Amino acid sequence: MTDGIARPWALMRHHAGWADVFLIEKESADSITGVYPDRETVGPPVNYSVRAILARFETLEAARAAREGAVLEWRKHDAAVRDAEAALRDAEKAREDAWLNCLRGAAG
Repeated sequence: MTDGIARPWALMRHHAGWADVFLIEKESADSITGVYPDRETVGPPVNYSVRAILARFETLEAARAAREGAVLEWRKHDAAVRDAEAALRDAEKAREDAWLNCLRGAAG
């Protein structure tokens, strides 16, 4: 591993649909150490497995632009997700009603 990291900026999964920009300060074959510069308080360096990296970039601006583009792409699917969640709730309600009706029918 060399001292210079070719692409020191990374996107790390924060939660579904969002990634945080991460500055890689040290890297080994299986781990990275760095900080989150966009957070209100930049704490001490943290360690992660290299598998936690979603994507790498040469500049902070490139990482931020990629994150914003990905958010826009994620939002394109919001309506379909809401529709699927509503259909799932309806299906779960029908399953629950069928189960209760079966139990009541067996008891009466």
